[in-house]
Amino acid sequence: MSRAGAPSVHQIRVTDRFVRPDRPARSAALTYDRRVPVGARVQVGQDVRGTGMRVEIAVQDAARHYTYGVHVHARPCGAEPDDSGPHYQHRKDPKQPSTDPRYANPRNEVWLDFTTDRHGSGSAVSRQKWTFRAGEARSVVLHEHVTSGRKGRAGQAGERLACVSVPFRGAD
Repeated sequence: MSRAGAPSVHQIRVTDRFVRPDRPARSAALTYDRRVPVGARVQVGQDVRGTGMRVEIAVQDAARHYTYGVHVHARPCGAEPDDSGPHYQHRKDPKQPSTDPRYANPRNEVWLDFTTDRHGSGSAVSRQKWTFRAGEARSVVLHEHVTSGRKGRAGQAGERLACVSVPFRGAD
């Protein structure tokens, strides 16, 4: 709580351009596939208020009329697409990789699927009644297709196309 008794508020914004992981340029945003072109812009934000949060993503100059599955992942981006680890889950599925819809769902994970417009711009917002555990949510990954909610495939969205490292926070 803040000094005045109001809920604490934390805001994080990461704004960057996607680069290839083999380039020496420093960027929080890495692309592994042409469907997220080098130079495309991204902004990821997190607003924590009390025991809940809002996470958002916006991209520009990405593939046109394309639907991305987008999730918060447990580890930061790396040279390889899988370096970002599994999806962050508020209640962790004891069986990994998680495909059980009781755990792999937009209420227990942060799903930010969106479709770009004719200019390659798109955005999404997720609101949760919980916040991340410290150090356990470290990136946002753009996947090749919309996220499945079906049993045995829940949470799956195909190949990892791009990743943005984000210093997410939990409630204080």
